Amino acid sequence: MKRASAAVVSIVRFLRSREPIVLVGLLLIVAGTWGFVELADEVIEGDTGSFDRWAVRQFRSADDAALPIGPTWMAEMGRDITGLGGVAVLTLFIIAATGFLAIHRAYRTMVVLVASTVGGITVSMLLKQFFDRPRPDVVPHLSQIYSSSFPSGHSMMSAVVYLTLAAIVAPVLKHFWVRFYVMACAVLLTGLIGISRVYMGVHYPTDVLAGWTAGLVWAIACSLIAKSIPEKRLDPVMLDDEADADQP
Repeated sequence: MKRASAAVVSIVRFLRSREPIVLVGLLLIVAGTWGFVELADEVIEGDTGSFDRWAVRQFRSADDAALPIGPTWMAEMGRDITGLGGVAVLTLFIIAATGFLAIHRAYRTMVVLVASTVGGITVSMLLKQFFDRPRPDVVPHLSQIYSSSFPSGHSMMSAVVYLTLAAIVAPVLKHFWVRFYVMACAVLLTGLIGISRVYMGVHYPTDVLAGWTAGLVWAIACSLIAKSIPEKRLDPVMLDDEADADQP
């Protein structure tokens, strides 16, 4: 009970001290949720079908739908990029970030990280089962697929993992431009993975957009929770050990 009360007090203090940040975050969560619901409704009604099929076809040769546009090496690059949104790679990133926070003894933030990323991946799988949209059939697939189409699991899971990792790990970093660089890399990587799914012919653009939106909402919510938990950037014991190591 005491720990629960302390957690509630910490959250209340966080909300009071950072009202603008929290309000912007909540606004983005509400807007993103509304956008996802509206997009899902359009997809279910079939209003996006013509655009989706047209967009997927634009990534293939006009003479042969089996050939992706661009030089031959671009198809290989597309497979490499899309693999960065796979479960195996994302799991490795989660483990690496968990170890990073463990070294810094940011244990509470580490728990939030694991819970948020694993929870986000679970939500992504449940959403795909709920909507159960068939995969694109207008072009041959350049990647193996095992589940339904909406929302894009790679897009949502990459947004959940990479954006959440960046949002949670960035505050531990000291310099502003390092934090900015980490966030920019996460956004760029998430964007490229989503585009690669359409390029590979395994997702419609609306699948990817829905995945990005749902992943962003989840990442923002998790980052607000993480920021409300007081945690020192570096453990004092570690700093003392480093200082002793520097002495002759």
